[in-house]
Amino acid sequence: METEPIQCITILAGHDRNGVAEPFERIDINPGDTISIVGPTGSGKTAFINDIEVFACGDTITGRTILVNNTMPPESFVRDPSKKPIAMITQNTKCLSDLTVREFLVMHVRARGITKSDICTKTLALANEFTGEKMHLDMRMTGLSGGQTRSLMVADAVLISNAPVILLDEVENAGIFKDRVISCLKSHGKAVIFVTHDPLVSLLSDRRIVMSNGSVERVLTPDGNEREALTAISRIDALMGRLREKIRGGELLTGPVGSE
Repeated sequence: METEPIQCITILAGHDRNGVAEPFERIDINPGDTISIVGPTGSGKTAFINDIEVFACGDTITGRTILVNNTMPPESFVRDPSKKPIAMITQNTKCLSDLTVREFLVMHVRARGITKSDICTKTLALANEFTGEKMHLDMRMTGLSGGQTRSLMVADAVLISNAPVILLDEVENAGIFKDRVISCLKSHGKAVIFVTHDPLVSLLSDRRIVMSNGSVERVLTPDGNEREALTAISRIDALMGRLREKIRGGELLTGPVGSE
């Protein structure tokens, strides 16, 4: 029997580390939403997305419950990796199997029962849009850099897993073009949740969930009020990107920064 398409993921409130109830009733996440999870180190950001990834039902340390389309998720979402509608990618994602990129993608395509003949090529092409270090199908997975690995995992989640919900844990630190990733995920109608310390990622999100002491402290919806800040941060981020590439390329920065 076909599973109903995901229209909404709902997080029902749990409690903080002291057992105090979180100050919200529910948070709904719909297709196309972009949400950033922010807060100091140790505030509970990763635990928040872990609850979503495992479809918590009051059985984790946070006490939260995750609903799919306002009901408990089907057992197949929890037990069957091929049917799991959530892809989670972290900055520590590594591949231990010494496959080529082609072999890795073909293996996943077969596991998903996909018959499109060009899906691997398209996945690699999309991944190469996210990184300045181009990959090819004959490269070894264990030889990829952190940025290349994360770029490939994001492209795989979009095209092969076709996951409607994607969780990204601080991937901006992995050497990928985060603005391109966000734009791509939005264009594919994915619900995307970022754990991030990056101001640009936060400002590009529709909502911002602020964490403290293992609990959601507040949910912010800027509704365009941060447009000027986003413009300024985008300029700064673009400048930092140009400087980073110059330094990587072995150039000396002899003029005023920002004059190039």
